[in-house]
Amino acid sequence: MQYRFRATRSFWRSLAKLPLQKQERAREVFRIFRQNPFDPRLRTHQIHKLSARYGQTIYAVEIEADLRAVFLLKGDTAVTLDIGSHDVYRG
Repeated sequence: MQYRFRATRSFWRSLAKLPLQKQERAREVFRIFRQNPFDPRLRTHQIHKLSARYGQTIYAVEIEADLRAVFLLKGDTAVTLDIGSHDVYRG
């Protein structure tokens, strides 16, 4: 499936707060993400607790050992919600 992409304001704020090295790594990973958010290199996985809380499936992709981006799908659009350490799972 071909996805469109959108990011929330909170995602952009969180990205801007990361150290430059982590921002660069996130940009590298998002090149893959924009081609396929379920590419095996991203280790995309469902966040069950957040999914239950919000009543929709929430996913995370692994950027680095302790850096994740959280997103959901709305039809054919992948909406990135936040980026950060495992704390982003708390929503």
